[in-house]
Amino acid sequence: MIILAFALSLVLLLITTLHVYWGIGGIWPGRDAASCARAVIGFRGVDEMPAPFASFAVAACLGLATLWPMALEGVFATPFPKAGLAATALLIALVFLGRGIAGFTPWWRRLAPEQPFARFDVSYYSPLCLVVGLGFAILAITEFSA
Repeated sequence: MIILAFALSLVLLLITTLHVYWGIGGIWPGRDAASCARAVIGFRGVDEMPAPFASFAVAACLGLATLWPMALEGVFATPFPKAGLAATALLIALVFLGRGIAGFTPWWRRLAPEQPFARFDVSYYSPLCLVVGLGFAILAITEFSA
């Protein structure tokens, strides 16, 4: 399970870094703010990136989630009991699984139809959310069954 924990933390660290990059004005994978917003936000009619505060808030949440697998596996000391860490990991799993599933629904497609986001979402974003959610679920369930 330690390999799964490290893999989850690494993936989340990379995603956190991207959100910080966008928060400081980064435009990849676009050519400008509008094309970046269409690639990573995708909501109907989007033409600018969210305020930096929004990117930093998401980065803070992801940064905290980055630590969770390591804490659950005992890589560093934490004042939280293992059962509490596992229960929270299950909640994190549900958030990622929910986002991953939503990306394949007609409702989400109507909400976020902009290209290339819609294509990236079905090919990359939603599957990645499902994998991350599954990883958190595995870690949580393993801890509960230990």
